[in-house]
Amino acid sequence: METIQNLIIGFGKGGKTLAKSLAAKGEKVVVIEKDAQMYGGTCINVGCIPSKALITQGLKQRSFTVAAANKAALINKLRNKNYHMLADDPNIQVVDGTAQFVSDHQVSVQTTAGKEVTYEAERIFINTGATAVIPEIAGLKLSEKVGTSKELMALTTKPEHLVILGAGYIGLEFASMFASFGSKVTVIDPFATFLPREDRSFAEIIQQDLTEKGIEFVLGTNIQSIQETQQVSVALADGRTITGDYLLVATGRKPNTDQLGLENTAIKVNERGAVVVDEKLQTTVANVWALGDVTGGLQFTYISLDDYRIVENQLFGDQSRTTNNRPAVPYSVFIEPPISHVGLHEYEAQKQGIDYKKFVHLNANVPKAHILENAKGMFQVLVDRQTDLILGATIYGEESHEVINLLTLAMNVKASYQILKNQIYTHPTMSEALNDVLK
Repeated sequence: METIQNLIIGFGKGGKTLAKSLAAKGEKVVVIEKDAQMYGGTCINVGCIPSKALITQGLKQRSFTVAAANKAALINKLRNKNYHMLADDPNIQVVDGTAQFVSDHQVSVQTTAGKEVTYEAERIFINTGATAVIPEIAGLKLSEKVGTSKELMALTTKPEHLVILGAGYIGLEFASMFASFGSKVTVIDPFATFLPREDRSFAEIIQQDLTEKGIEFVLGTNIQSIQETQQVSVALADGRTITGDYLLVATGRKPNTDQLGLENTAIKVNERGAVVVDEKLQTTVANVWALGDVTGGLQFTYISLDDYRIVENQLFGDQSRTTNNRPAVPYSVFIEPPISHVGLHEYEAQKQGIDYKKFVHLNANVPKAHILENAKGMFQVLVDRQTDLILGATIYGEESHEVINLLTLAMNVKASYQILKNQIYTHPTMSEALNDVLK
């Protein structure tokens, strides 16, 4: 038994940032990570960074083999940097192994070196992230031809025909990516409504644009079974069979808590397996916190980072930061072109009975969009008619993932939309379109 001050389970964004902060204050920290290929967390290894690297190189029309090699080199560099960022700190010990709670504040670790160590920690932070959901479908199992986004990104040659189960944001990013690399892509989803969380005006345009890119959508039908031979065959409830070279399972992610031994503690999880936390990210056991995807909230690396800020503020600050006063959070989906959103959608504003003004502007009228040779899409900004404050914004178009941050900042500082309308922007840029969007 080793008695320690701080134990962090998982080398993700929130955990690694907290480890450095604690170490900088002179505190000792042990970080447990079960997979040496996951130093730094999901984002840099199997999530945001590798997927966006492949998307970018696909749009540059590089071969998939070259793109995969470039992506691998980038990830290896970032993973190594993240490891040494913690391991080289004299106050941090990185332990390779699998952690399991044996009581509220005792954690047993089976190390990759074959040893078993039990830690009793004053503070414990759970940062184990999320894992892909594999639905119960006859014949569905991970294999050389069936995988999640993690396995698909590990391929070194592209599938000629990629079949995707799931038309959510992850599925659409990979559909757009592999279509750029020249793969035939078929997307299957049991829901008939495409992108149900987006306003219909955007969803319809996006589906049309992706279809014109060569992506086939099969919506509103269930999968009966999956059979793998030389290829992968997907039998649908309507009698059709779709056969491809690879099946991507993109049906969502769930908190990664199954193997943590939480049943040996008073730490509660909900019906989806997420660790139950309060607004301070405190679990149902004193001095045990949870950060990032494992709490079942928004699955963004920047939310995990903000979770670190909340925990650090609770430990060493004025304890004012909580999940209840988290500011507006934007998101982007990196299809071609990307769609980005923050705040209320129009259907939400309507449902709440808010009196709003709607500003819409086509990217066909934005000079930078033509310079980038992609004038698809549009801006939509909703403004409260009484206060002139921005309620929400959606941008489908080139560089939307950058411009949305301006609108988010305006929302979070409660600035009138007129400030953005009258701002002097550099030219030619996509952000300068706000002069015209908001007039």
